[in-house]
Order: sequence, then C-alpha cells, then structure tokens
Amino acid sequence: MRLLAFLLCGLAAACSAAAQERLIVRLDPAFDRLVPPGAEIEQIATGFEWSEGPVWIGSQGYLLFSDIPRNTIYRWSERGGLSVFMRPAGYNGATPPGDELGTNGLLRYPGEGPYLVACDHGNRAIVRIDTVKFTREVLAERYDGKRLSSPNDAAYHSGGALYFTDPPYGLKGVGQSPLKEQEVNGVYRLAPDGALTRVTDVMTYPNGLAFSPDEKTLYVAQSDGARPIIRAFDVQPDGSLAGGRVFFDGAALRDAGKRGAPDGLKVDAEGNVWTTGPGGVLVISPEGKHLGSIETGAATSNCAWGDDGSTLYITADMHLLRVRTRARGLMR
Repeated sequence: MRLLAFLLCGLAAACSAAAQERLIVRLDPAFDRLVPPGAEIEQIATGFEWSEGPVWIGSQGYLLFSDIPRNTIYRWSERGGLSVFMRPAGYNGATPPGDELGTNGLLRYPGEGPYLVACDHGNRAIVRIDTVKFTREVLAERYDGKRLSSPNDAAYHSGGALYFTDPPYGLKGVGQSPLKEQEVNGVYRLAPDGALTRVTDVMTYPNGLAFSPDEKTLYVAQSDGARPIIRAFDVQPDGSLAGGRVFFDGAALRDAGKRGAPDGLKVDAEGNVWTTGPGGVLVISPEGKHLGSIETGAATSNCAWGDDGSTLYITADMHLLRVRTRARGLMR
C-alpha cells in the first residue's frame, strides 16, 4: 500500500522523485530460462496514485487492478487501453477509517458467475463483486466478533477455502489506530461454508500470499522494513498451517539501498516465487535462492500473470508495467 511505501522510503516526497533506471538483473544462469535475455520492462499505463492488486480476467482478455487512494478499480487491455472499471471501489460513507478507501488485492471468484473477490480496504472486509450489476456481498468482516483491520491480499486453495492477510494499513494511525479491534495482524482462512479461522499470528505485517503448485506450501510476505521476509508454511490436511520457516530474507537488499519490502507475490508452474520486494520483483527458486530481479525503479506493490500465463503484469507506485517471460504462471 501507499502508506507502507512512504514508511519504507521515508518522506512521501522521496517516493515521488524521478524513477531510478529500470533494469533486469541476472544473478543465476537459471534465471535465463525464466526471463529471456533481451526481455524489456514495458510501461503500459501511468499516472496512478498507488496501483495494487492486479488480476487477469482471461475470459474477457483484460487486466483489473486497484488504485487504493483513488478508490478505483481500473481495467486495461491491449485493444481498449485504460478505463475506469468501478468507482467507488470501496468505502463510500461519511466516516472513513483512513485515507486508503479503495480495494487492494483482487482475484477471480472460483465459482459460477461474473464475480470478482476483493480485499476491501475501506470497508474492512472481503467482498464478492458482481461485475455485471456492480453489487457486492460481504464474505468476511469479523473474526471472533471483532472487526477486521483492512484485508490486504488473498489466495484461493483448490478445495475452495480463501486465505487472506489482515494488516492495519487501511486504518488511520495503522497499528495505533483506535479503530483497530484485532489484537494481532493475522492470516485467515475462510472455509467454503463461511467459517473463519485465524491460521497464524506470527507475522508482524502479513501481506501477499500464494500457494506452491502442489498446494502443500503457503508463502506469505511480511512487509516490515525492520524484517523484510517471506515465510513458508506447511498446509495441513484440515487447512491449518504449520511450520512457518523463513523462506527468504530481503535484509541484504534493503541494506544495499533497494527500495521496498515484500508485498504481493505469485508462483509459477515450476514453483518459483515472484515476489515484490527491495528493488522490484524478485524471482526466488523453490529452494529459496534469489535468481534475479526485475528492478522497476519504484516502490513495487504487486504482480500477476496474464495473457497466456507468460506475461507478468506489475503494479509499481504510479505505474503499470509488464514483462514477457519464458515462465508459465499459476493463474489461480
């Protein structure tokens, strides 16, 4: 989120400075199998306040993504360019909980119908949006009788359960907000029958998350400038999580002056993790080795696979970018 980027970069003015050079950094020969030599970072749209939560809608051939402060979901396609898909996307009342009123993470609803699932920052809920009627249904907004803080990102398991993170970035004052009701920043599991459980509370600021190809591992990013890590949890048969080992630590990149922290992430068919982090998008092998980076020159929030599964779309501050890859993404 934009607030997170400000906290990590220092003053807000520093984040609006001219972008650093965009480049692709190759650290391991295996990276060439994933991102071909000569690949370019293309800017396909710009001018947003803080872009987030991209998702490819394959049946319609377009990308949707959030601009949280502008309370807007945008649509982009090769043929149609950029347009407003939904505004307001989130909160539309008189007493907002903070400055980030729109949606954050977006994903396709796995059931029948023209539905989109959104992490609704402004309304502090997980919602299902009918993309024809533009009506919304709340799927989750309370745990143990208390309001969620500001659901951030989500991922579906093939069994139908939705896992999502709930840091406090959408609340004015963040963790010190008087509106914050949850005592921890948790990761949650919404079962197909609507039952909501907290599956871990060990992360300071849980953010992006994604399953490995076999769904035995759930990767969760921690957007904490003091400890910019990704944890890997073992998914149990009942849907609970165990373990929680550190899969990747971005502290060395942070200390080298790279901007950003782990935020949104996705996984490819070979199990490589494509995570935003210090510098841009980092590509991490299933063994936790940093293979290379797509350096965007800006604080980078999220990414998503699109087109035939080999195009990586990237939301980075005010920009929407893409890179053509050799990898095939898991387009869940």
